[in-house]
Amino acid sequence: MAIRDTSDQDTKVIIKKSKSKQWLTITSALIVLIIIVWQVAPAASRWSQASESIARERVRVATVTRGDFTREISVLGRVVAAVSPTVYSPADGTITLMIEAGHEVKKDQALASLDSPELTSRLSQQQAILAGLKSSYERQQIQAKKQHLIDQKAIDLADVRLTSAKREKRRADQGYEKNAISQIDYEKAQDELENARLQHRHTKQDAALNIESLDFDSKSLQLDIHRQELLVSELQRQVDALTIRSPVNGIVGNLNTDNKTFLSKNQAILTVVDLSHYEIEIEIPESYADDLAIGMDVSVQFEQQGFSARLVAISPEILNNQVTGRVRFTQATPAKLRQNQRLNTQIILEHKSDVLQVKRGQFLESSGGRFAYLVNNGLAQKTAISLGARSLSHVEILKGLSEGQQIIISGTDIFNAAEQVLIND
Repeated sequence: MAIRDTSDQDTKVIIKKSKSKQWLTITSALIVLIIIVWQVAPAASRWSQASESIARERVRVATVTRGDFTREISVLGRVVAAVSPTVYSPADGTITLMIEAGHEVKKDQALASLDSPELTSRLSQQQAILAGLKSSYERQQIQAKKQHLIDQKAIDLADVRLTSAKREKRRADQGYEKNAISQIDYEKAQDELENARLQHRHTKQDAALNIESLDFDSKSLQLDIHRQELLVSELQRQVDALTIRSPVNGIVGNLNTDNKTFLSKNQAILTVVDLSHYEIEIEIPESYADDLAIGMDVSVQFEQQGFSARLVAISPEILNNQVTGRVRFTQATPAKLRQNQRLNTQIILEHKSDVLQVKRGQFLESSGGRFAYLVNNGLAQKTAISLGARSLSHVEILKGLSEGQQIIISGTDIFNAAEQVLIND
């Protein structure tokens, strides 16, 4: 018995698609294609314009801003004592130290004593000379009184003789009128009166001259005494200075001599460090030497705080390509400062307001500050720029860029001086 297959049961059915559905499919495909082209076209355009491509994480981008601009120098400073006087030997002699290095001392406290027999002997000699001059002055005063009495006695005797001569002259006048005396006796009485008058006048003149001479001698002796007193006072000062005292409050620094050592005059003995006043000693690169000026503001960083200071001294010479300066705090000196402590110091060279600026970066060295890569829609365009002052963190833009634009501030050597560079996200 033959078995029939199922071929007779299969029926071929042809279904015709409608034209509206075909147009819908075509339209959807075109829309998708247009969207793809719209998305890809800018990237394709950038790809076609750029000659180099680089990942975004390999570059740093900064925005151009406008604001205050400060140009400063950052240098490392060393804390030094503002006052650290060195004590010197005032004369030749043997030193005896009363303190040791590191001892805390007060102002005018005795630090050492110097034994100088020569200076002490000179003081004694000059004091003896002064005593002799004072004795001579007292003797001269006694002599002046004695001479004054002698002169007064002579004047009094001259007065008596003049009075007697006048009386004899009146008697002679009366006798001559009565022809009681001769012409010769009358003339003799006149001569005696004239002689008495001359003696009286000369005696008074001699007395005045003696007084003037004695006054001159007295003043001369007084000047000698004053000169000798000055000499003794100076020697006394030098002898008192043999006890060496601290000029300030502080601690004893280095000792430049040993105890019981013979010292020459003006030889250094020790240093006293005043710890109440500190300054900052800084070393500035030679390239900034022309920009420095005394009185510039300085910011000193200590314990994460900024302290105001001022540049008070600049060395006139350059050593090891550096200029040495001194910075002094304008307000209270920070507490807990230590000698020779290192502090970060910023010298404010210039301050401007409303300045177009951008963060400082490696692009300055790569391009020499002549151009920068302006970033726009993922494409970095090489743009000519002109730069002004440069600070530690920012650089002034004179022309070529505007506020709000973004540029690449990292090194641009990897761009190989390309005009346009694609930045890949």
